[in-house]
Amino acid sequence: MTDVAKNIQALSATLPPDVKLVAVSKTKPVDLIQQAYDAGQRCFGENKAQELADKFPQLPNDIEWHFIGHLQTNKVKYIAPFVHTVHSIDSLKLLSEVNKRAQQNERTIHCLLQFHIADESTKFGLNLEEAQELLASAGFAALQNIRITGVMGMATFTDNQAQVTQEFSRLKSIFDSLKTSHFASDEAFSNISMGMSGDYELAIAAGSNLIRVGSALFGARNIT
Repeated sequence: MTDVAKNIQALSATLPPDVKLVAVSKTKPVDLIQQAYDAGQRCFGENKAQELADKFPQLPNDIEWHFIGHLQTNKVKYIAPFVHTVHSIDSLKLLSEVNKRAQQNERTIHCLLQFHIADESTKFGLNLEEAQELLASAGFAALQNIRITGVMGMATFTDNQAQVTQEFSRLKSIFDSLKTSHFASDEAFSNISMGMSGDYELAIAAGSNLIRVGSALFGARNIT
C-alpha cells in the first residue's frame, strides 16, 4: 500500500461520519491523485483553474472536483463543464459568471460563500453584511444555475490555537445566521468548509463538516 493510500485511510478513519474530506491535490501529479482515488478517495480540491482543467480528462470521471482557490472571472470557463463545487465565491460578479458558464453547459454548480475570518489582509472573503446584501439583491435572485450550499473560510496561519478556534467559531456563527435568515427551508445549505492539514481537528470541533487537507495526505506541497 502506498503512503498516500495509508494516509487517506488513516485520516478517514478518524473523521466523524458527517465530515467530508476534500483531498487537496493542487500541484500534485496525476499518478499521485490516481493512487488516492484507488484508495477510495473521490473528492479532490484544486486552486488553479488551468491546472484543474488539464488534470480533469486524465482521471476517472466520477471524481467530485472542488475548486478551493481564489477564482478569477476569466478562468471560470475552464472548469464550468465539470466542477462540482466552488468554495471561493466572494462577490456577486463572480457568482454571476459561474452561473453564466454553468448555464452554457446546462449544469448547476454548487457554490460556497467565502468569508474573511482571519487576522490577515492577504486573504479574500466577504463579511456578513456584504453576504446579506448579495443574497438580498435582484442580481442574485435571477441566478438559476448555481446553488449556495454553505460557507467557507480560512483561519489565520498561527500556532495560537485559541485564535484559530475563535475564527472558526466566527464562521460557524455566520453559517447559523445565514441559515436562519436566508436558507431555513433549503436543506442543501449545509456545508461549513474550514480546516486544513494543520488545523482540521480544531475546525471539526468548531463545527466544520468539510475539511480541505493536502500536505497531511500527499506530503509537502510543491511551490510553483
